[in-house]
Amino acid sequence: MRNILLSLLFVAVMMNTATAQTPVNPNATPEAKELLRFIYAQSGNGTLTGQHSYPLYSDIYMERVENFTGSHPVVFGQDFGYSKPNSLDGINFRQRTIDNAIKWHQKGAIITLMWHAVPPNYKENYTIWKGEHGIQSKLTDKEWKDLFTEGTEINNTWKSQVDVIAFYLRQLQDEKIPVIWRPYHEMNGDWFWWGYKEDNYKKLYQMLWERLTNYHGINNLLWVFNANELGSPNVKQYEGFYPGDNYVDILATDIYSSEYKGKDYEKLLKLGNGKPIAWGEVGKLPTPDIIKQQPKWVWFMCWSEFLETANDWDRRSNLYNADNTITLEELNAKKK
Repeated sequence: MRNILLSLLFVAVMMNTATAQTPVNPNATPEAKELLRFIYAQSGNGTLTGQHSYPLYSDIYMERVENFTGSHPVVFGQDFGYSKPNSLDGINFRQRTIDNAIKWHQKGAIITLMWHAVPPNYKENYTIWKGEHGIQSKLTDKEWKDLFTEGTEINNTWKSQVDVIAFYLRQLQDEKIPVIWRPYHEMNGDWFWWGYKEDNYKKLYQMLWERLTNYHGINNLLWVFNANELGSPNVKQYEGFYPGDNYVDILATDIYSSEYKGKDYEKLLKLGNGKPIAWGEVGKLPTPDIIKQQPKWVWFMCWSEFLETANDWDRRSNLYNADNTITLEELNAKKK
């Protein structure tokens, strides 16, 4: 009897594990499923290197990493942008972002994309960082209510903005390229229009999930709940903003204090209950010792110029040449 019970327990554990490693989108593409399985397998077995590049600078920071360390990052990060044409985050670079994603996928890299979305009380064109209609502006309570009300002006504006992004994401789906998708990030901080209000954020994230997944059929995304590190000013706890296990594949946090406190690691692991975790953005790079102490971070992504302004030659080189980090060249060698 004991052997039978142990066998049943083993089967149950294996079934739960298989379920956990399935994307939350039931229609996920084979490529998205394969990437998520890889991410689960990588957890605790070496942290993937990653680098963000501003839209204006194309993929230059991927090459800057190689200049500094002798290797390229595994994770290529970009933003769909929000600002006026030819500026740092210019919206006119969106097609180039997609072209770069295709280019680096062909080189073996993993693609992660984000979107500093224009506030939906402002038509999709371009906006600024601060001030009226800026990324860091606020919606009134009425605007939030109208945003969630079908057919209102602000609801229709939001849909049109999402539909533009869906056009670009579909190009990657057509190329069979999976995307680690981390929208509306740092929501537990009080600086972005989508942040700091728990219930509103959860509804917004879920609404985006429904629009992209069920309306547009964008099935190549792995959905990331990407918060801001705890302990920073005007930052709330993670759990109040979590939209639910049915909407999240991976949990992440952004680290700019350089302290890499263990509480972020422990709290995300607990909240995710077995889902993978990552450093969505970092300023000062983690050290090999930090990764040794917190081994389940699957990847880090250094934010653009912080590669140079917040990190010296030794910190970059030591991290990229450590035994517990994975570079693009190492990853490609393992595939052969």
